[in-house]
Amino acid sequence: MWGATCGVVFSFNVSTWPEALFAGKTHIDSPVGSLLVAGDDEALHYLSFPSSPKAIRPGSDWHHTDAPFLEVRRQLIAYFDGTLRQFDLPLFLTGTAFQKSVWRHLATIPFGETQTYGQLAAILERPNASRAVGAANGGNPLPIILPCHRVIGGNGSLTGFGGGLPTKEYLLQHEGVLTPSFLLD
Repeated sequence: MWGATCGVVFSFNVSTWPEALFAGKTHIDSPVGSLLVAGDDEALHYLSFPSSPKAIRPGSDWHHTDAPFLEVRRQLIAYFDGTLRQFDLPLFLTGTAFQKSVWRHLATIPFGETQTYGQLAAILERPNASRAVGAANGGNPLPIILPCHRVIGGNGSLTGFGGGLPTKEYLLQHEGVLTPSFLLD
Protein backbone atom coordinates (compact mmCIF):
# COMPACT_ATOMS: atom_id res chain seq x y z
CA MET A 1 0.00 0.00 0.00
CA TRP A 2 1.23 3.51 -0.70
CA GLY A 3 0.31 6.96 0.45
CA ALA A 4 1.48 10.51 0.03
CA THR A 5 5.04 11.00 -1.14
CA CYS A 6 6.09 13.10 1.86
CA GLY A 7 6.34 16.48 0.19
CA VAL A 8 7.34 15.33 -3.28
CA VAL A 9 4.52 16.60 -5.45
CA PHE A 10 4.80 13.85 -8.07
CA SER A 11 7.06 10.89 -8.55
CA PHE A 12 7.46 9.99 -12.22
CA ASN A 13 8.83 6.54 -12.81
CA VAL A 14 9.86 6.02 -16.40
CA SER A 15 10.91 2.39 -16.20
CA THR A 16 8.76 -0.47 -17.42
CA TRP A 17 7.09 -2.31 -14.55
CA PRO A 18 6.25 -5.99 -14.76
CA GLU A 19 2.53 -6.61 -15.06
CA ALA A 20 2.80 -8.91 -12.02
CA LEU A 21 3.02 -5.79 -9.85
CA PHE A 22 -0.31 -4.47 -11.07
CA ALA A 23 -2.60 -4.37 -8.03
CA GLY A 24 -5.93 -3.62 -9.61
CA LYS A 25 -8.66 -1.05 -9.75
CA THR A 26 -11.47 0.57 -7.87
CA HIS A 27 -14.14 3.18 -8.49
CA ILE A 28 -14.35 6.44 -6.58
CA ASP A 29 -17.59 8.42 -6.56
CA SER A 30 -17.21 12.12 -7.33
CA PRO A 31 -19.36 15.08 -8.35
CA VAL A 32 -18.39 14.35 -11.98
CA GLY A 33 -19.37 10.70 -11.78
CA SER A 34 -17.71 7.46 -10.87
CA LEU A 35 -13.96 7.57 -11.50
CA LEU A 36 -12.03 4.42 -12.32
CA VAL A 37 -8.57 4.41 -10.73
CA ALA A 38 -6.00 1.72 -11.36
CA GLY A 39 -2.46 1.05 -10.31
CA ASP A 40 -0.17 -1.12 -8.27
CA ASP A 41 1.24 -1.14 -4.78
CA GLU A 42 3.74 1.60 -5.69
CA ALA A 43 1.89 4.15 -7.82
CA LEU A 44 -1.28 5.26 -9.53
CA HIS A 45 -1.34 4.43 -13.26
CA TYR A 46 -4.76 5.57 -14.49
CA LEU A 47 -7.77 7.68 -13.67
CA SER A 48 -10.61 7.36 -16.13
CA PHE A 49 -14.16 8.57 -16.64
CA PRO A 50 -16.06 5.33 -17.39
CA SER A 51 -18.70 7.15 -19.45
CA SER A 52 -16.07 8.69 -21.74
CA PRO A 53 -15.44 7.35 -25.24
CA LYS A 54 -11.75 7.32 -24.21
CA ALA A 55 -12.43 5.36 -21.02
CA ILE A 56 -9.79 2.92 -19.88
CA ARG A 57 -11.20 -0.57 -20.16
CA PRO A 58 -9.99 -2.78 -17.30
CA GLY A 59 -8.09 -5.87 -18.33
CA SER A 60 -9.50 -9.27 -17.48
CA ASP A 61 -6.65 -9.70 -14.97
CA TRP A 62 -7.43 -6.43 -13.12
CA HIS A 63 -9.06 -7.23 -9.81
CA HIS A 64 -11.13 -4.93 -7.65
CA THR A 65 -9.34 -3.71 -4.54
CA ASP A 66 -9.72 -0.58 -2.42
CA ALA A 67 -6.62 -0.83 -0.21
CA PRO A 68 -3.98 0.61 -2.59
CA PHE A 69 -6.23 3.55 -3.43
CA LEU A 70 -7.20 4.88 0.00
CA GLU A 71 -4.90 7.92 -0.32
CA VAL A 72 -6.13 8.60 -3.87
CA ARG A 73 -9.71 8.51 -2.58
CA ARG A 74 -8.86 10.82 0.34
CA GLN A 75 -7.16 13.36 -1.91
CA LEU A 76 -9.91 13.31 -4.56
CA ILE A 77 -12.56 13.85 -1.86
CA ALA A 78 -10.49 16.74 -0.44
CA TYR A 79 -10.10 18.24 -3.95
CA PHE A 80 -13.84 18.14 -4.58
CA ASP A 81 -14.52 19.47 -1.06
CA GLY A 82 -12.29 22.45 -1.89
CA THR A 83 -9.63 21.72 0.74
CA LEU A 84 -6.93 20.32 -1.59
CA ARG A 85 -5.40 22.33 -4.42
CA GLN A 86 -2.47 20.13 -5.42
CA PHE A 87 -2.25 16.35 -5.42
CA ASP A 88 0.64 14.58 -3.72
CA LEU A 89 0.62 11.02 -5.03
CA PRO A 90 3.18 8.65 -6.54
CA LEU A 91 2.40 8.30 -10.24
CA PHE A 92 3.51 5.91 -12.95
CA LEU A 93 3.41 7.31 -16.47
CA THR A 94 3.82 5.43 -19.70
CA GLY A 95 4.30 7.54 -22.81
CA THR A 96 6.81 9.22 -25.06
CA ALA A 97 9.36 11.68 -23.70
CA PHE A 98 7.31 14.54 -25.18
CA GLN A 99 4.04 13.30 -23.66
CA LYS A 100 5.70 12.97 -20.26
CA SER A 101 7.09 16.51 -20.52
CA VAL A 102 3.57 17.81 -21.20
CA TRP A 103 2.11 15.77 -18.33
CA ARG A 104 4.84 16.94 -15.94
CA HIS A 105 4.05 20.52 -16.86
CA LEU A 106 0.34 20.00 -16.24
CA ALA A 107 1.24 19.32 -12.60
CA THR A 108 2.69 22.84 -12.35
CA ILE A 109 -0.40 24.73 -13.54
CA PRO A 110 -1.82 26.14 -10.30
CA PHE A 111 -5.33 25.47 -9.07
CA GLY A 112 -7.62 28.20 -10.38
CA GLU A 113 -5.44 29.12 -13.36
CA THR A 114 -5.36 28.10 -17.00
CA GLN A 115 -2.87 28.04 -19.85
CA THR A 116 -3.46 27.75 -23.56
CA TYR A 117 -2.06 24.94 -25.67
CA GLY A 118 0.19 27.54 -27.33
CA GLN A 119 1.48 28.84 -23.99
CA LEU A 120 2.25 25.31 -22.88
CA ALA A 121 4.10 24.61 -26.15
CA ALA A 122 6.16 27.79 -25.72
CA ILE A 123 7.03 26.88 -22.11
CA LEU A 124 8.25 23.50 -23.37
CA GLU A 125 10.37 25.37 -25.95
CA ARG A 126 8.35 23.90 -28.80
CA PRO A 127 6.40 27.01 -29.91
CA ASN A 128 5.01 25.37 -33.05
CA ALA A 129 3.82 22.26 -31.23
CA SER A 130 0.47 23.39 -29.84
CA ARG A 131 -1.33 20.57 -31.69
CA ALA A 132 1.15 18.02 -30.37
CA VAL A 133 0.57 19.46 -26.88
CA GLY A 134 -3.17 19.00 -27.46
CA ALA A 135 -2.63 15.39 -28.51
CA ALA A 136 -0.47 14.69 -25.45
CA ASN A 137 -3.05 16.42 -23.26
CA GLY A 138 -5.72 14.19 -24.77
CA GLY A 139 -3.66 11.12 -23.91
CA ASN A 140 -3.20 12.10 -20.26
CA PRO A 141 -3.72 8.89 -18.25
CA LEU A 142 -4.42 10.79 -15.01
CA PRO A 143 -6.89 13.64 -15.63
CA ILE A 144 -7.79 15.74 -12.59
CA ILE A 145 -4.57 14.53 -10.87
CA LEU A 146 -2.51 15.93 -13.78
CA PRO A 147 -4.96 18.76 -14.49
CA CYS A 148 -5.34 18.78 -18.27
CA HIS A 149 -8.71 20.51 -17.74
CA ARG A 150 -6.69 23.68 -17.02
CA VAL A 151 -5.52 23.85 -20.65
CA ILE A 152 -7.80 25.86 -22.95
CA GLY A 153 -7.90 27.07 -26.53
CA GLY A 154 -5.90 30.10 -27.66
CA ASN A 155 -9.09 32.17 -27.88
CA GLY A 156 -10.10 31.20 -24.35
CA SER A 157 -12.56 28.55 -25.50
CA LEU A 158 -12.98 25.23 -23.78
CA THR A 159 -11.76 22.51 -26.05
CA GLY A 160 -11.79 18.73 -25.84
CA PHE A 161 -11.60 16.84 -22.58
CA GLY A 162 -11.69 13.06 -22.06
CA GLY A 163 -14.38 13.42 -19.41
CA GLY A 164 -16.49 15.60 -21.73
CA LEU A 165 -16.85 19.38 -21.90
CA PRO A 166 -19.50 19.51 -19.13
CA THR A 167 -16.98 17.88 -16.79
CA LYS A 168 -14.26 20.32 -17.87
CA GLU A 169 -16.68 23.20 -17.24
CA TYR A 170 -17.53 21.79 -13.81
CA LEU A 171 -13.85 21.40 -12.83
CA LEU A 172 -12.99 24.94 -13.95
CA GLN A 173 -16.04 26.34 -12.14
CA HIS A 174 -15.03 24.37 -9.04
CA GLU A 175 -11.58 26.00 -9.22
CA GLY A 176 -13.06 29.47 -9.71
CA VAL A 177 -11.77 29.91 -13.26
CA LEU A 178 -15.21 29.96 -14.85
CA THR A 179 -18.25 31.70 -13.52
CA PRO A 180 -21.76 30.75 -14.64
CA SER A 181 -21.91 34.04 -16.60
CA PHE A 182 -18.85 32.99 -18.64
CA LEU A 183 -20.73 29.91 -19.78
CA LEU A 184 -23.73 31.96 -20.91
CA ASP A 185 -21.70 34.16 -23.26
